[in-house]
Amino acid sequence: MNRHLSLFVGVILAVASLSPAVARQPNFVLILADDLGPGDLGAYGQTKIRTPNLDRMAAEGMKLTRHYCGNAVCAPSRSVLMTGLHPGHTYIRDNRGLASNKVKTKGGIPEVEGQHPIPDEAVTIAETMSALGYATGGFGKWGLGGPDSTGAPMKQGFQRWFGYNCQSVAHNFYPVYLWDNDKTIPLKNRDFPAHDAFKPGEDSKRAESYKRFQGVEYSPDLIAEQARAFVRQHKDEPFFLYWPTTVPHVALQVPDDSLREYVGLWDDPPYTGGKGYLPHFSPKAAYAAMITRMDREIGSLMALVAELGLDENTVFIFISDNGPLNGTHAKLAGTDCDFFNSNQGLRDGKGTLFEGGIRSPGIVRWKGKIKPGRASDRLSGFEDWLPTLVDLAGAKDKLPAGVDGISLAPTLLGESQSGREFLYREFAGYGGQLCVHMGSWKLIKTGLSGRKTKVATAAPSILLFDLSKDEKESTNVAADHPEIVAKMEVIIRSQHTRSADFPIAALDR
Repeated sequence: MNRHLSLFVGVILAVASLSPAVARQPNFVLILADDLGPGDLGAYGQTKIRTPNLDRMAAEGMKLTRHYCGNAVCAPSRSVLMTGLHPGHTYIRDNRGLASNKVKTKGGIPEVEGQHPIPDEAVTIAETMSALGYATGGFGKWGLGGPDSTGAPMKQGFQRWFGYNCQSVAHNFYPVYLWDNDKTIPLKNRDFPAHDAFKPGEDSKRAESYKRFQGVEYSPDLIAEQARAFVRQHKDEPFFLYWPTTVPHVALQVPDDSLREYVGLWDDPPYTGGKGYLPHFSPKAAYAAMITRMDREIGSLMALVAELGLDENTVFIFISDNGPLNGTHAKLAGTDCDFFNSNQGLRDGKGTLFEGGIRSPGIVRWKGKIKPGRASDRLSGFEDWLPTLVDLAGAKDKLPAGVDGISLAPTLLGESQSGREFLYREFAGYGGQLCVHMGSWKLIKTGLSGRKTKVATAAPSILLFDLSKDEKESTNVAADHPEIVAKMEVIIRSQHTRSADFPIAALDR
């Protein structure tokens, strides 16, 4: 926390001590899934995977149908969520590890772990909520700075942290340790690499051969347990609970009791690994089981909140950090986006700024305040959550300066709200990309880094789609609407700021 924010906190607490008693601020539970597409949930049309608690959350609240992730992969998306700054302004604009996680100490803990850090001057949603008098706790995967960096969660406003710091370590759901605040705690799992593969002599046709990629203590269960403990501990004061679960990011791993629910339901040949992620004998069943088990834990937290008498004073929010694995990504990991219709039939998936890569589920429930069974097609994105929470907490005049997001509170509470002028996204990775949503129009540029990648050619391309007629982005109409392209170009020039850490050649020139 920087010096200016410390002064800000002191002023707020001093004012609060002089104020008469007021109604308690609402609690917030912000749940972030990992690589989950809208189509993976029953509320968005899923028919194969059971998600009864999230479906109930949607039925009892509002479903957002045009909500967008902060970016196309983990870290930059989380940077947008935490700071309220869109990708042209936020600090992290691509995944980047601090160092190789292959160098390990005796206990199986990387000597250096974590991702490129957000700086000390960043003002996060956790710092903002803490300054408003909230207890702040994070449970799951961080990805915005190593334990000793300026980006560590305990240095960015979280009073409690439990889970993973590093995204690479989080690829194994049976790790040998997790972070408990600023220290590691050992788990009872065997030490095996997060990207292990079959060894010579092991038979990939036998289910027993896959058992060694399991452990004893399943990290999502431990993380969910600590999230519930946080609610119990802070039931008498307002709390902000951030739950960035690792589900359903690969590797495909889930306890047998959940797997049994889906084994044998479909043609499900083994994923034998060797392409970057752990093998699994029943990959489709594993993917479905991971999501259903996540839904079960969310249901347990909802039940606890109701049991404590906090249901009408707690806002639940469920979103996902980027689109599902698709195409090349899926072949490396064993998932089957097409089988589950995870991206709702939209174009592409994780790693791209096409709709399948950045369309997020958005479910918001506040019993008694948000009318049940409603849906909104308002254009919205991750940068909107910081101002929304501050607004719902009754403190919108305390919003940090320079935030790009627009509060969704009027829409959530059934009030009229003017439409958003535009939504801007840029991504330094995968060849360099950007997109602009403006009404039903969407402009995409790829190949901006000048480098050929698996998803983009080295040559820049300009694509324009009318999503009201072409949601699957199949027909480029840029040549037919030069005036729309020109308007989008003005937005791009006004919204991109150069990043020395994450340059995009074609934009920085």
